[in-house]
Amino acid sequence: MRYLRPMSKYFVDGSFPLNGRIRASGNKNSALPCIAAALLTDEEVVLRNIPDIEDVGVMIDVLRALGATVSGPEANLCRIKMTDVKSSEIPPELAKRIRASILFAGPLLARTGRVVLPPPGGDVIGRRRLDPHFLALAALGVRVEVDGQFRLTANKLVGVDIFLDEASVTATENVIMAAVLAEGHTVVENAASEPHVQDLCRMLNAMGASISGIGSNILSIDGVKRLHGADFRIGSDFMEVGSFIGLAAVTRADLVIDEADPAALRMTKIAFAKLGIHWEVDGSSLHVAPGQKLKVVPDMGGSIPEIADAPWPGFPPDLTSIITVVATQVEGTVLIHEKMFESRMFFVDKLIAMGARIILCDPHRAVVSGPSRLKASELVSPDVRAGMALVIAALCAEGRSVIDNVYQIERGYENLSERLRSLGAHIERVGED
Repeated sequence: MRYLRPMSKYFVDGSFPLNGRIRASGNKNSALPCIAAALLTDEEVVLRNIPDIEDVGVMIDVLRALGATVSGPEANLCRIKMTDVKSSEIPPELAKRIRASILFAGPLLARTGRVVLPPPGGDVIGRRRLDPHFLALAALGVRVEVDGQFRLTANKLVGVDIFLDEASVTATENVIMAAVLAEGHTVVENAASEPHVQDLCRMLNAMGASISGIGSNILSIDGVKRLHGADFRIGSDFMEVGSFIGLAAVTRADLVIDEADPAALRMTKIAFAKLGIHWEVDGSSLHVAPGQKLKVVPDMGGSIPEIADAPWPGFPPDLTSIITVVATQVEGTVLIHEKMFESRMFFVDKLIAMGARIILCDPHRAVVSGPSRLKASELVSPDVRAGMALVIAALCAEGRSVIDNVYQIERGYENLSERLRSLGAHIERVGED
């Protein structure tokens, strides 16, 4: 797996028409916990539809450091076998590269009763609490010590009724992975229920776990003695699909997205409809037609509408950056309300420099008035989703933009520049891997 150096950059010439078909990649946020869950058995686990991205590569390198044999991802397939756990300590140099390194806590505790976890890295989008993880694991019988690292130990995991203090996706995933091998019955209330959490639960059930309530915020888990191997295909990345919908809208593209899993886009469809953006569904594909009239649809009484993120099944927080860029190209005014991370909206200063009319009211709210003619600029990608938002902005801007720090984007989007070029985008990636 390649690691991408921060010196890599994109050169993007905007205002060219995009058309064609593109297939949605596998869900990054499903792949990461499913990779960690492979630790729960000494038999081979086969994962299909795995995206070939930076974050997956880091998770696989963590597995290898712990003693796993891993092949792939080749042709989006990965084979993992952890016959013996040789270490329960996550290498610090890998942990700081990815926030999902914390997902090894649950399976290592279930498999070995011990884990040493350095502080995880990841996107800088505001405070991201770890308390829900440790409070939930402590309820199962885990002892937590902090001395610059998190040292977790457990003589035995015992099922219990747990109420998470927030519906954290990764905390839910960690407690699920610990509870499937715990003694007795576990109930997790206020659980996250995103499609990637559902994928993890289905994979674990395919390995012999007993999890019910999948898709709800109350999960019921009966612990089992052991898990076996499985062959599992993760779902499509609805964040990537939402990004491509936004790209198609602002570039007036005629775009078909295959394997889009339209059922996961119901709230996304409502949010984009507020901006006059629609698509047609044909099986697992969706078609964003060109020539749509991009115009804000006022709320009843003529009020300015709000697009606000929320835990599933609300509008995904990871798409707020994308829809903010889209709103700059739409006639009318809309309020974008990012409730969950206090630093995610700070990237809008880059859009303002490109000519967007945006008032950043506070760290969570931005008022966008459009349409604005964006002009090319030199940009720096601050995180995965904001980076993709800047690519979209550059593709509809006039002139040539330069986007630095693209390894942040490619942590979450597979072969992005090549796939966009297949649609007619004028984008060139420069820099060594």
